[in-house]
Amino acid sequence: MESFNLTLSDPSTFILTGIPGLEDAHVWISIPLSTFYIIGLLGNFTVLFSVGKEQTLHQPMYLLLCMLALTEIGTSTSVMPKALCIFWFNLKVVSVPGCLTQMFFLHAGSVMHSAVLVTMAFDRYVAICNPLRYTTILSNARIAKLGLAGLLRAVLVVLPLPLLLSKQPFCASRIIPHTYCDHMSVAKLSCGDITVNRMYGLVVPFVINFVDLTLIALSYSLIIQAVLKISSKKAHLKALNTCTTHICVMLTSYPSFFFSTLTHRFGQGIAPYVHIVLANLYFLLPTMLNPIIYGVKNKELRDKVSKHACRICMPEGH
Repeated sequence: MESFNLTLSDPSTFILTGIPGLEDAHVWISIPLSTFYIIGLLGNFTVLFSVGKEQTLHQPMYLLLCMLALTEIGTSTSVMPKALCIFWFNLKVVSVPGCLTQMFFLHAGSVMHSAVLVTMAFDRYVAICNPLRYTTILSNARIAKLGLAGLLRAVLVVLPLPLLLSKQPFCASRIIPHTYCDHMSVAKLSCGDITVNRMYGLVVPFVINFVDLTLIALSYSLIIQAVLKISSKKAHLKALNTCTTHICVMLTSYPSFFFSTLTHRFGQGIAPYVHIVLANLYFLLPTMLNPIIYGVKNKELRDKVSKHACRICMPEGH
């Protein structure tokens, strides 16, 4: 207890409490969360391994899938190891630089994730509306450039958050009622004026997501127009079927983002543990579900994964 009080007064550290109100259930809560995290890691690393090993999968669509897998591994890993240390070992102390670093990576991962979804929508638009020029418009090199542009945008947009907070004075109470260092959770501990932090932290994520969703909606409106011009119903279904996977992935990402963000900022009547559980699920559910969605919907990827799984289970010579 004495060491804990010393930590509270240490200006170079914060205390992450975990899930307030459910401290006695931390170990039980960790079971589904760690299960989701492990399944997500296995699924995404399987996708990366299969695409990397198979030359036939070195195509724009699968390269985008690898980018999505990397962002999901990064965002979930920036959150879950520390959360599990809190749940299992009661290791609640985090240094200020460590806290700001975690904040940067989890928010940058979210912005990058959205950029990849926009590029995927553009990929589907080109594949359906300009199939003959697909390889010309979306070469692997161009996909790599779009990925780098998305990464640069994520860094430039998110970097001001930890930089602004690093200049703030923090009060004696350095307790963060959360499992990770969310921007607003840390900003609320400041004794200074956080108006800029509040405005930036609220406006920028919504502007980014609004712009990205607008671009996605534009892509799909053009796709629908192109599909309606096709006379064959079979061709209709085939064209739309190529978009269902991307739509499913978006449904696991954007609704959970908006719901988690809005309840955190405006849901004063909602219990704090609900906010925190939803915030953790926002990072975990897409990471777990997206490889499963692509595995179920994409036969070529499913076949390659099955082939490598069989090789691992039954090595040559047996």
